[in-house]
Amino acid sequence: MVDTKEIKNIKLTPFTRMSASIYAIIGLVSALIMLVILIIVQASGITTQLVPELANFNWITAVGIPLMVIIPLVSFIVTVAVSFISATLYNLLVPRLGGIKLELEGEDLEKIPVIAFSLITSAIGAIWAFIIGLLMAAFLSPFFSLISSLPIPPEITADISNATGTAINGSVVGSVGILVTLLLVIGLPIMVFVFGFIWNALFALLYNYLVTRVAKIKLNFSNITGSLYELTHIPVMPTALAVALLYALLGIISGILNQNYGEFITNFIWYFIATAIAARAYNYLAPKIGSIKLNME
Repeated sequence: MVDTKEIKNIKLTPFTRMSASIYAIIGLVSALIMLVILIIVQASGITTQLVPELANFNWITAVGIPLMVIIPLVSFIVTVAVSFISATLYNLLVPRLGGIKLELEGEDLEKIPVIAFSLITSAIGAIWAFIIGLLMAAFLSPFFSLISSLPIPPEITADISNATGTAINGSVVGSVGILVTLLLVIGLPIMVFVFGFIWNALFALLYNYLVTRVAKIKLNFSNITGSLYELTHIPVMPTALAVALLYALLGIISGILNQNYGEFITNFIWYFIATAIAARAYNYLAPKIGSIKLNME
C-alpha cells in the first residue's frame, strides 16, 4: 500500500550535522584518490619529462598530504553553511508553497510528485541565486563606480563611438553597471527558478516512469512520535543504482544539448560511487551522531 508523506519540517541540527559529516567523508575519499594519482605521477617521473623545472618537486608532501586535511575540512565547513541555510529556507517556504511529497511503499520510494518537488526546490535555488547575485553586485558595484569616475582617453572614446555609433562617457559605464546589477539581482534568480523548475520536474518524471522500473531509492523511516520521523537506514546498493541510473538519463539529455555524448557514463559511475559512499556513511554515522529527523504528514 502506497503511503504519501509530505515533509513539513526539517530538524536543522541533525540534518546539518549529518550532511556536513557525509560531505567531509566524500571529501576525504576524493583526497585519497588524488593522493594515489599524485603518488603514481611522482613514481612515474612524468613531471620530470614534461616540466624539468619541477623535477625535484615532491607532489606527495607538498600537495597530496595537505589536501587530505584541506578538502574534508572545507567540505565540512561549506556544507554546514549550505545545509543549514537550505533547510531553514525549506522550513520557511513550506507553509507558502507546500513541502516535498514522497509516495512510499514500505521502504521503497515509489514516486516523487512532480509539482510539489519542483516548486520548492527551484524556489530554494532561486533564493540562493539572489543571495549570490547580491554578493556579486556588491562586489562589482564599486568597480563600475570607479570606472565611471575615471576620464576616458579621447582616442579610445572616438574609436568605440565610431564602432558602435554611440557616444561613450562615464554615464554610459555607470548605466552598464546598473544593468549588470539588475541582471544579477533580478534576472539571475528568475532564470534559476525557471530552468531549475524544468530540470527538477524532469528529475522527478524520469525517476517516476523510467528508473523505478529497474531500481528504487530505499529509505527506512521510523516513527518517533506523532508526525516526527527519523531516517534510520538507507539500503546502499539499490539506492546507489537508482540514483546512478537517474543521473545517467539526465546525462544523456544534457550530453545531447552540449554534445558531450559520454556524459551519461561518467554520471553513472560518479553518482553510483558517491551515493554508495554517502549511504554507507549515513548508516555508520546515524547511531553515533544522530539521524536526520523530519516532520512528515
